[in-house]
Amino acid sequence: MDTNELVRVAVITETEIDESAIRRAVESPASGAVVLFSGVVRNHDGGESVRSLEYQAHPEAQRILAECCAAVAVETGLAIAAAHRTGHLEIGDVALVAAVAAAHRREAFDACELLVERIKSTVPIWKRQRLIDGTAEWVGL
Repeated sequence: MDTNELVRVAVITETEIDESAIRRAVESPASGAVVLFSGVVRNHDGGESVRSLEYQAHPEAQRILAECCAAVAVETGLAIAAAHRTGHLEIGDVALVAAVAAAHRREAFDACELLVERIKSTVPIWKRQRLIDGTAEWVGL
């Protein structure tokens, strides 16, 4: 399969992510394992109480996300899908969904972890945390 067939979804969106659609995008009759990662906004970080988050993406982030997904697909030979939210997110909202399908669980888990780590380290999306005390801070700049 070529990269275009392996990367099923690579999108940055301001709307809620349909986790089941991301999962379905990678499934096939040959899949013995589908690993789905959902990154969820939590109410704390580094000892601080978090009220909400705001994600901002660089204008080239969509292209870079697609390239990131393609690189992992080429490295693993597996079907890949990923979506990342931008804008205002509340506690419990899903910020990132990544899915990988494989014949066996170990390769699916390993590839999904690689995909998430690669997205977090290469795609220019920045997170601003709004804390309970009314202050805000940028994370990962």
